[in-house]
Amino acid sequence: MGLDLCNPITTANKTMLAGSMISRVLMEREGDELVRAISLTVTLLLLCMFIGHLLHTNKWMNESLTSLVLGVCTGLMVFISSKGQNSHILQFDEDLFFYYLLPPIIFNAGFQVKKKQFFQNFIAIMLYGVIGVFISFTIITFTCKWIFPKLGLSLSYKDFLALGVIFSATDSVCTLQVLHQDETPLLYSLVFGEGVMNDAASVVLFNAIQRLNLSEMDAVQVLLLVGKFFYLFFTSTVLGISVGLLSAFLIKRLYVGRHSTDREIAIMILMPYLSYMLAELAMLSGILTVFFCGIVMSHYTWHNVTESSRITTRHTFATLSFIAETFIFLYVGMDALDKDKWKMTHVSHVTSITLSSTLLMSVIVGRAAFVFPLSGFSNLVRRTALTRISFRHQLIIWWAGLMRGAVSIALAYNQFSSSGVTIMPEHAAMITSTVIVVLFSTVVFGMLTKPLVEWVLPHHVRPSATDISPPSSKIEPDIRRCLLDDNSGEENMFSTRTGSLQMLFRAPTSTVHYFWRRFDDAYMRPTFGGMHADRPRNQQRREVRNSRGMHEDDPFDSMRENDHRSLSLDDG
Repeated sequence: MGLDLCNPITTANKTMLAGSMISRVLMEREGDELVRAISLTVTLLLLCMFIGHLLHTNKWMNESLTSLVLGVCTGLMVFISSKGQNSHILQFDEDLFFYYLLPPIIFNAGFQVKKKQFFQNFIAIMLYGVIGVFISFTIITFTCKWIFPKLGLSLSYKDFLALGVIFSATDSVCTLQVLHQDETPLLYSLVFGEGVMNDAASVVLFNAIQRLNLSEMDAVQVLLLVGKFFYLFFTSTVLGISVGLLSAFLIKRLYVGRHSTDREIAIMILMPYLSYMLAELAMLSGILTVFFCGIVMSHYTWHNVTESSRITTRHTFATLSFIAETFIFLYVGMDALDKDKWKMTHVSHVTSITLSSTLLMSVIVGRAAFVFPLSGFSNLVRRTALTRISFRHQLIIWWAGLMRGAVSIALAYNQFSSSGVTIMPEHAAMITSTVIVVLFSTVVFGMLTKPLVEWVLPHHVRPSATDISPPSSKIEPDIRRCLLDDNSGEENMFSTRTGSLQMLFRAPTSTVHYFWRRFDDAYMRPTFGGMHADRPRNQQRREVRNSRGMHEDDPFDSMRENDHRSLSLDDG
């Protein structure tokens, strides 16, 4: 028996068995901790929704702010209960954020966007969301490059450029929760559109920076950076439109809903996620891709599915977006008190406050540096007083972009950590400063948003939706006279072309919209589906049902028609 105990093979087997048992116990403990973390997170999500419902009419609080504060309080309780050993339930992971939480939010934004308002204000939105990002990025980068070395922080050129992008990414959720789309359609469209395009442009610019060799900054590197940015911006947009058109074509031609509505709902959910992942695989901007995929799918694909699938998909997309948005704010709040990051900073409290204050002031100045000048430039091409961006609206637009959110934190983790672990004290200081700016701007500016909007936009100066008629309704008869004259004489053709050019310069947005609608009705909708502008919606839905062999006298038709009118996405 003693010889057996001394047998090296037997001893090795026992060692392996003991190691296997230990690893199994550790895995079971990790599994139990994960289950507890998920259970607590789901409970907190439910609490956020109930508390947000109860505080819906509160002057100072909103749902996103409630989620953030609840997350911070939860992290504080975990820190106290663990006697300082642990400070968060789930550690912030940028992959989880970019691959699972952000896609449903951005897709729903594109899917639910009021297309007519969005494209009528497209020039202003692109000015704010793209040109504004470059202006803000430049100011923040130069401010950090000037002040941070004086505070003893040594960062590379790429780090300074990344900081400029990180703090150019806005989060306008708090303002959008306060604004009412029916009361202020122009302002809501500008804030909403700029928020989405800002996130997309920031991520595209961040990716462009990562691809360049920035050991030295010169004019060539700047031109390469701008070129990379517009290349990524254009290709990502084309990819999103292509996937959206592909989904519309397949569902229209294959009549997927004839045999199973579950399949067409699944296709509607999976196609936009495929577009996002294809963009990431091709090293493009998934945010921009899935946003334009959502716009195209709401314009074409959504009208090719059955009535029940339309209602289901619209509510599903909105629900997934709402849950993801709530979880992100909760997630950021719970991760704010990560003791490991705070210990790694190795900077004094005074230096930490100075860093955060510098970043916050550069955000405020950088925001003002483009909102007011670009608004004035945009007003030069806005002929009517109702479509011009008033100073009150400019003030709200400026304020809406002062808050920073999860995109900034995710980009900071991506730049200054590896797999969530920070090695250099300077990088840890940048992450903690980002967390401070996000918390301060969201809590303080977020609480002041509703009182500010009520003060700047009292109800007696808020135009209703009926008061603002789109410019196309006023000039469309002129366009028709200039462009659709049946006389074919050479003199008349010359005058028609002259009138077309005059109308294009007089109202470029409305003229482009008119030509696009004609092209859309003549070529795009017959191929990819969607509602024809010249036929009533109810008639077209009956035609679609009849073409698919569906019973026209469905007893639930009237119920579906009423629900569809309230859920209609196609606004031109």
